Amino acid sequence: MSKDKIQKTNVARLLDKAEIAYELVPYTVDESDLSAVHVAAELGEDIAQVFKTIVLKGERTGHFVCVVPGDAAIDLKKAAKAAGDKKAELIAMKDLLPLTGYIRGGCSPIGMKKRFPTFFHESAAQFDVIYVSAGVRGLQLKINPESLMSYVGGSFADLIER
Repeated sequence: MSKDKIQKTNVARLLDKAEIAYELVPYTVDESDLSAVHVAAELGEDIAQVFKTIVLKGERTGHFVCVVPGDAAIDLKKAAKAAGDKKAELIAMKDLLPLTGYIRGGCSPIGMKKRFPTFFHESAAQFDVIYVSAGVRGLQLKINPESLMSYVGGSFADLIER
């Protein structure tokens, strides 16, 4: 992806339509390392501000989305509790694209095929901007967490292992 001409993603078009401020920030993809830690290093940003999007399935409540700091491990019990369930599990990687429309390393909390309950780790609230996937590998969205949360109808919760 050329840094001169950044292709607008569906995520960017949705935010434009909603008149929400954001910035598209390209980075170099390493197919052997799709981690948020790599993304943060490529961006030259603090890993605490680079968030990853994880899709889970609750035992009774169905699918939901968690947005957590890139170097954190999600706590399945805390995530289930946030979703109003007792148990939750990560979805299988093969189910990600058909369910969300996104691939691993390019999953955004914005513009999934269906709207799912979305929970942001509470640490996002301490930043003026956070980074999440813009819907494709190689492109991040720099956005105010409150604006993002409001747009997706999300809420803050304690979601990670300590």
